[in-house]
Amino acid sequence: MHHGPARTSPLFVLREGRASLKSPDDPPARNFAETLPPEMSVRIFGELDAQSLCSASRTCRLWHELIERSEQLWRRQCLLLRAVCGREVDGDRSGGLSWKVTLVRNYTRGRVKADWLRGRYSRVRSADELLGRKMAPLDAETWAEILQAELDR
Repeated sequence: MHHGPARTSPLFVLREGRASLKSPDDPPARNFAETLPPEMSVRIFGELDAQSLCSASRTCRLWHELIERSEQLWRRQCLLLRAVCGREVDGDRSGGLSWKVTLVRNYTRGRVKADWLRGRYSRVRSADELLGRKMAPLDAETWAEILQAELDR
């Protein structure tokens, strides 16, 4: 009985929206985005928070392109930020800015505003206690919200 080299059957792989044959002997794909349709990769990236999404976009050229081109990823993050910075997000969007630009412009402001509203800075005794903390310019209406939250505490 003669045993030749084991034969393995080829696999179908989706690449750039097209199915192609891939032999098991071919080198493996380096990451999921090379084998999945772009829509699926975007759904995976959609599970990330804004900071992780920005980090992922710096991983490789393919991930960067997928993330940069997806308005839905940036829109989702912006809508989460809108819960804290609704006026700012709405103003930027009505001014014609993209979801990504709106997020970048308001992300730090939103984090700072949320910290103030939660009372993170309620018991600051000196400016030295704020060293090393990120700060962002806030408008008069935001300061009025923060003051009211402090008065309510």
